[in-house]
Amino acid sequence: MKLANIPWMLVGLRFAIAPLLLLEALDGKTDVGFLIGYVIAVLSDIFDGIIARKLKVSTVELRQADSWADISLYLCVAVSTWLVYPTVILVFQTPFLVAITFQLMLFIVSLIKFGKFPSFHTYTAKVWGISLVVAVVGLFGYGWTAAIWGAIGLCLINSIEEIIMTLILPEWAHDVLSLAHALKLREQLLKK
Repeated sequence: MKLANIPWMLVGLRFAIAPLLLLEALDGKTDVGFLIGYVIAVLSDIFDGIIARKLKVSTVELRQADSWADISLYLCVAVSTWLVYPTVILVFQTPFLVAITFQLMLFIVSLIKFGKFPSFHTYTAKVWGISLVVAVVGLFGYGWTAAIWGAIGLCLINSIEEIIMTLILPEWAHDVLSLAHALKLREQLLKK
């Protein structure tokens, strides 16, 4: 096995775990296996990028696959939430719909402008990811819903930042860490 393949394997692991989480939730309940699988998926998300950068194999294709793996994971977690905690979905229905709308707006703006989905991996996305871990572990481990508000708020902040970044950048780019980085990149690209 080549070391350069490790980030791809970690992304693949996340793709493999996502439907297993959904399968675990099909009967309307989950056990500790759900949380273990979820935590392993999150750790794969953290380490795929770190290892790729260390090995200098962080390609556009890898970063896009990473984004798709994240979408797959969180769609399966969302459906699992509906199956296991439908009342939570109903209680948070409006905030969830607002957050989903902003995420969809980001995807639509990026598709219209660049013909592909965004893959910024911003600092706000990382903080949002941490808040999702707290919310998912809190809900599935302890039935605790308070952290969902933080995850929704951070989703909105991240979506708005990335929509603005998409609008100001003259060409598609990946791994742009913040709006400040996007402004700097815009300046460099316009000087070409």
